[in-house]
Amino acid sequence: MAVTESETLDRAVAFLREVVRPDANAMDEDPEALRPALAAMGERKLMALRLPAEYGGPELPEPLFRAYQEEAARASGAFAFLQTQHQSAVSMIAKGGSEEFRAKYLPGMDDGSRTIGIGFSQLRRSGPPALSATRASGGYRLNGMAPWVTGHTFFKEFLVGASLPDGEAVFGVVPFENREENGGAIVCKGPMRLAAMEAALTMVVEFKDWLLPDEAVGFVKPQGWIQNNDMINVSLQASFAIGCARAGLDLVLEAYEKKGMPFLKEAWDALDAEHWACKALADNQELPREDRLRARVWAIDMAARCGHAAVAAHSGQAAGKKHAAQRVYREAMVFTVSAQTADVMEGTLRRLVARGGEPA
Repeated sequence: MAVTESETLDRAVAFLREVVRPDANAMDEDPEALRPALAAMGERKLMALRLPAEYGGPELPEPLFRAYQEEAARASGAFAFLQTQHQSAVSMIAKGGSEEFRAKYLPGMDDGSRTIGIGFSQLRRSGPPALSATRASGGYRLNGMAPWVTGHTFFKEFLVGASLPDGEAVFGVVPFENREENGGAIVCKGPMRLAAMEAALTMVVEFKDWLLPDEAVGFVKPQGWIQNNDMINVSLQASFAIGCARAGLDLVLEAYEKKGMPFLKEAWDALDAEHWACKALADNQELPREDRLRARVWAIDMAARCGHAAVAAHSGQAAGKKHAAQRVYREAMVFTVSAQTADVMEGTLRRLVARGGEPA
C-alpha cells in the first residue's frame, strides 16, 4: 500500500520527537551527537522530503513541508539548521537541474547515501562578487569565497552559486573538503565559532581557480535571482522561527507544570494564542508580499519573546549551559538573521521599537 503524504509527515514528526528532541542540548554543542541523528534520518528515508515521486521520493507539498520544518526547529535548532541544507539542495536540484543533472545527483539523497549542502548566500551581497565564475575549457573557473557553508564532514558535496561577468549566477556541485586538482584548489576554513548550532560545522570555503566541470553544472540563474526568490519566499523562512517559538512555549508550560504558579499558565495561554495567530498568517501564501513580510517579522519576534519567556520561567536554572531554555533563546537569535534581507531587518527593528515605552 502506498504511503500517503500525511503518513510521511507523521513519520517525520515522530522521528523528531522521539529521536532528535531528547538529545537537543547535546546536538547544539557536539557534532558527534548530530551524526547518529542524521544517520537515523537517512535510515528512515526522510532526508529528501521534497524529492519528486519519479525518483522514489514523497514529494511533500509545501504546506506539509513547512509543518515538518516547524517541528524540526521545535525539536532542535542545530538539527533543523543542518538537515535543511540538504533538503534545500534536493529542492533546487529537482526544480532547476537538467534531466541528466537530476539523474546524477538526486538518487540516494533520501537515505543519505548522497549528501549535498548549499552555499550561495554570497549572492545576496552587494558590491563586487564574493565568488566569481568565468567560462573556461571544460567548465567554469571559480575564484573567491562562499562565506557560509554548513555541514562540513556531514555533507560530502555542496551546491554552490557563483556570479558570472554578466550578473547571472551559475550553480553546480563541488566537493565539501580541501581538494587540489585541475590546477585549482578548494580550502575549507573553520568551523566558525557560533553562539548556537555550532555543532553543524559552518565553514568559509575558498576557491582558487577551481574548475567546476560542465558535468557538475546544474543551471544558470538570471541576475537578481536570489533577491527575487527572497521576495517570493519571504514568509517561508518563518517556519523555523515559529517552531523555535513553540519550543519556548513548551518550556514555559513545563515550568508551570513543575511550579504551579498561575501567572506562568496565564503567560503561556496568551503567547500560545498569539503563536497560532502568527502561524495562520505565515501559512497563508496567497497574501500580498507586505503581509507575508509582516508574518516573517512577527514570527521572529515570537521566537525571541517565547525564548525569553522560557528563560524567565525557569529562573536561574536557565543560565546553566546545559539548560534547554538558554539554548532555545540562542536559537532564536540564529533564526532572526537566517536568510535575512534588508526588508526583514528593517521590519524586525521597527517591531522591536514599536514595543518600547513605559508599561501601562
